[in-house]
Amino acid sequence: MERWNALQPLSERDRELLSRRFTIDFNYNSNHMEGNTLTYGQTEILLLFGKIIGEAEAKDVIEMTASNVGLRMMTEEAKLKDIPLTQNFIRTLHKTLLREDYTVYKNLPGGQTTSYTIHAGRYKTRPNSVITRYGDRFEYASPEETPALMADLVEWYNKAEQSGRFTPVELAALFHYRYIRIHPFEDGNGRIARLMANYILARHGYPMIVVRSRKKNEYLEALHKTDLTVGATPSLGAHASKRNIQQFLTYFTKLFVEEVDYHIRFLTERGDNVWWFDGERVKFRTETTSKILNLMYEYPDITLASLSEQVGVNVAAINKQIRQLINRGYIQRAVDGNWRLIVTPSV
Repeated sequence: MERWNALQPLSERDRELLSRRFTIDFNYNSNHMEGNTLTYGQTEILLLFGKIIGEAEAKDVIEMTASNVGLRMMTEEAKLKDIPLTQNFIRTLHKTLLREDYTVYKNLPGGQTTSYTIHAGRYKTRPNSVITRYGDRFEYASPEETPALMADLVEWYNKAEQSGRFTPVELAALFHYRYIRIHPFEDGNGRIARLMANYILARHGYPMIVVRSRKKNEYLEALHKTDLTVGATPSLGAHASKRNIQQFLTYFTKLFVEEVDYHIRFLTERGDNVWWFDGERVKFRTETTSKILNLMYEYPDITLASLSEQVGVNVAAINKQIRQLINRGYIQRAVDGNWRLIVTPSV
């Protein structure tokens, strides 16, 4: 945080670039972890330009768009530091993500079909649980318990925030863990938990973070290990102490440090060979690749022949590198033939 604060105030351009990058990273990763099939590049073009390139499920496009609305809603609410957190805000955030009620149909072992309704903005009406990666079933709070436990959670948060007993990172980790143990909605709980953790960080002037989908197992393992310490009873999880969630707090603190370090590096590491993709600096084996990307960035309509001439490599070699860049999701060819870069150049 000292390193981060030393960079303040950010220029308007740096703030805008960082905000744009966070928007893509957060929405892509939070939804990708829950099964959304849009690629990183499709997510960027959808959220920045309102368009879809390539094939995409309508459900995934609607879900990603709603997720971005929820992110904007959360960041605006976080600015209202004199207004305490309410259950109504959490329910409204959930309704924003899901948009409307919908019905889920499932086939039973005997061949019969059953169905149930997922409610947008309303606490669950049926029990929910998860099969862990170790094969055991883990139960969350019952529908009957949920309203009281959510009231406790919000009351605890407002008092804990006022008391100053916890750092913003500790508050965010504790809220996230307690919320997940309640699992108050029938769907969307993971996305809400990650939004609310960032709501708490932003509310205290801390940088927001992304749980990267490529590291999903680390995230789930930290929650699982903490569950073993806290105990399986939902009310124990819903009232867990800082001491009891040390394993998840250690994970969350490490994640926070990694993400803030990424923000700092994104703003300070400069050069023609510096490129970023989904929270990581991309390292290319040869300078040729960076030359190609820089030319595409400067001249989106550049031809293969011109690339070959300016880079000093034959067209076949240029073609090979371009195929590799496309396969990795770093670039795309737009309908108009222009090159669209998904990797982000040094600011």
